[in-house]
Amino acid sequence: MQHDSTGSIPDIRHTILMNAPIQKVWDTVATAEGIAAWLMPNTFQPVLGYEFTLTSPYGISPCKVTELDAPKRLAFSWGKDWHVTFDLESLEGSTRFTLTHSGWSLDTVTEVGAPHTVIRDRMNDGWGSVILPRLQQLVEA
Repeated sequence: MQHDSTGSIPDIRHTILMNAPIQKVWDTVATAEGIAAWLMPNTFQPVLGYEFTLTSPYGISPCKVTELDAPKRLAFSWGKDWHVTFDLESLEGSTRFTLTHSGWSLDTVTEVGAPHTVIRDRMNDGWGSVILPRLQQLVEA
């Protein structure tokens, strides 16, 4: 894994092009029902400053909506360290979706006691090989 001299680890960033209109993608990434269908169970509401939870196999994480600009951008804090951003761009009936998962640090461990260096690689792989393909399949169905 690459890292810089400040001890931070690069953000996870994935961009996919989905054959679906931006509003359909937005409704899938910015509603509780939508997020539950491709990511994990949650208590999300699309309200700036709203505090919600994500329930992963490792437990329940507190989250908070930090940016909301429908249907283009949603950002939220996840647990004590992470920040997740969904950026959507409409392209003639298709949507470019970019996920950014930031907040990684070399000397930090997650709430479940695993080092960020290990979890970042696991999460990067999960986003790329499981989660985002599931989202794409859902919105293109």
